[in-house]
Amino acid sequence: MQKNTDVFLDSLLKANSQRLGPVMADPAEYRLQVIYTRIDRDARNRPVFTDFTYRLSPETYFYPASTVKMPAAFLALEKMNRLGIDKYTPMHTDSLSAITPAVSTDSSAEDLQPSIAHYIKKIFLVSDNDAFNRLYEFLGQEGINRGLWDKGYTSAQIRHRLDIALPQEANRLTNGIRFVRPGEDGEEDETLYFQPEQRSTLAFAPRKDSVGKAHYDGKKLVETPFNFSEKNRIVLEDLHNILRSVIFPGSVTSSRRFRLTEEDYRFLYRYMSQLPTETDWPVYDTTEFHRNYVKYLLGGADAKTELPAGLRIFNKPGWAYGFLTDVAYFADFANGVEFMLSATVYVNKDGIIGDDTYDFESTGQPFLKELGNVIYETELNRIRKYKPDLERYKVTYSRKPQQP
Repeated sequence: MQKNTDVFLDSLLKANSQRLGPVMADPAEYRLQVIYTRIDRDARNRPVFTDFTYRLSPETYFYPASTVKMPAAFLALEKMNRLGIDKYTPMHTDSLSAITPAVSTDSSAEDLQPSIAHYIKKIFLVSDNDAFNRLYEFLGQEGINRGLWDKGYTSAQIRHRLDIALPQEANRLTNGIRFVRPGEDGEEDETLYFQPEQRSTLAFAPRKDSVGKAHYDGKKLVETPFNFSEKNRIVLEDLHNILRSVIFPGSVTSSRRFRLTEEDYRFLYRYMSQLPTETDWPVYDTTEFHRNYVKYLLGGADAKTELPAGLRIFNKPGWAYGFLTDVAYFADFANGVEFMLSATVYVNKDGIIGDDTYDFESTGQPFLKELGNVIYETELNRIRKYKPDLERYKVTYSRKPQQP
């Protein structure tokens, strides 16, 4: 990997500032950060990376929202391999008093059974919060953080479930979990592995992350910034490199690589790039979960936008509290183009955290859509010495999910 220190990306974005909209008029106000990775292949199809960054700042906090689901999915598959259990094995979660209920069925699955594989599908297809919470409980707060720290992603503090307001202590606790072989002809299920309730004793490094000019505490407006110091945190560069380690596992050292099988990679490539309109299990209302529902870079979450024929985006976005982030690898099989692009932007004009009045649709999504287009057009016009062989990432998107 090469670090590029010239002003290429800065100049490119400024030259397209009009089409990129208000974000480029005041990137500091929008807390904008961008990473663009140019990928060149050698004669043996080995990738060489050149990273361009714009306003990349590990010290500038952004709330990662659903982007944390991506490393959780990778770690969950890694743990399943460590346990020697197939990812499609039914996973039953016990209740945890006053925290989360028991889960032993899943109406969105073809066999009505919850599993690590099905949770991961839902995470990448529509960014399902409940699916992440089940992975969080399987990994444990300590397991998910130590798993990332041990791989060198030391910026990570994955401290809580999503979409459930719980105190710190409750998020240290995780449910009992069992993997079962369903009984036949009325027989009881056979427990293949049982993980009891756990309590994390992990000590997180103290932080001072505050954003906004005011925030809501329940229904009360408090005229001070919102304190994110006990919220999830991970820097954009780590998210970008986590994705790179799965798209290009041979490009990272063994210590930073997730322990995945080739079938795991195929599984991930399929669901990271598949659209909600291309699957029957789960079945989604495509009025809400339309084809670009989670494809912000280039798609812009616009149902009417058609991505270029032959292009697939392998990504994980997140949006909450006015922060909008997307981390993506692009593979254009028709034109032999590939690149990586990650960006985060803060779109909260009134500066109030918790009022649910954010500028995702008016400012954030249009910006990411145009940012993706600017980089994609640049890549289409770029001359490559060797055309990439992208066969590894081609997936058959049949409507029926395929299970080995």
